[in-house]
Amino acid sequence: MLDKFRTERFSWILLIGIIMLLFEMSFYDGGVVFFLILAIGCIYAGRKRLPKSSGKILFWSGIIGLSLTILNTMAFRFFLLALLVMVILKFAESKKNPNRIEPHLVQTLTDGEEPVYIKKSTIQNVWFGRQQTPGHVYEWNDINIQGGIGDTVIDLGNTVLPKGTSVISVRQILGNIVIMVPYDIEVSIHHNGLAGAVTIFESVEPKSFNQSIYYQSSEYDMAPQKVKIITALAVGDLEVKRV
Repeated sequence: MLDKFRTERFSWILLIGIIMLLFEMSFYDGGVVFFLILAIGCIYAGRKRLPKSSGKILFWSGIIGLSLTILNTMAFRFFLLALLVMVILKFAESKKNPNRIEPHLVQTLTDGEEPVYIKKSTIQNVWFGRQQTPGHVYEWNDINIQGGIGDTVIDLGNTVLPKGTSVISVRQILGNIVIMVPYDIEVSIHHNGLAGAVTIFESVEPKSFNQSIYYQSSEYDMAPQKVKIITALAVGDLEVKRV
């Protein structure tokens, strides 16, 4: 039902945009039609003359002219506004209904007699949405996700980490990343961010631009259980804290 509603909403936006474009071309500004025809004509003539210099000039002049004409239409501005509103609404929905990260184990058999256990994670790469680990005990599986807009919260206090190195890799465009680590677990952190603050336990890096930070706890190399954290953010804060 929700997917159907989103499809209908997008269809209405597309229909309104087309009507606005036709209205603008027919009644509001006849110059739009003229420049569109001129730009398309330049592109067509330029392609016919390629790879001559005159063909390249005509072709790219047509491309630039067509792009500028479309950018100046009311329909294009409407599409931008509608896209912005949809992103804001989707982000608000993700705050209310976060996706829960919960790995599970699936048993399959090979052609032979020996059973093979294949671990599959329910973690999905999402463009929009807040992701977090479940509030109850769950089985650990290395995390490797990427997302668009939303927060990611990973709590290691509700799982038992295996011996050796566990890996958490998170890459996203906009949003905060919060990772909660038990006191007896050693960590190494490699973070890259374009804009945002970084808080690692008691250490705080204020908001800055284009930063790359590496942190390693004192007993990391010798620890039987440890976590390697790799994060990348365009805009957002990283917080790693003890639980």
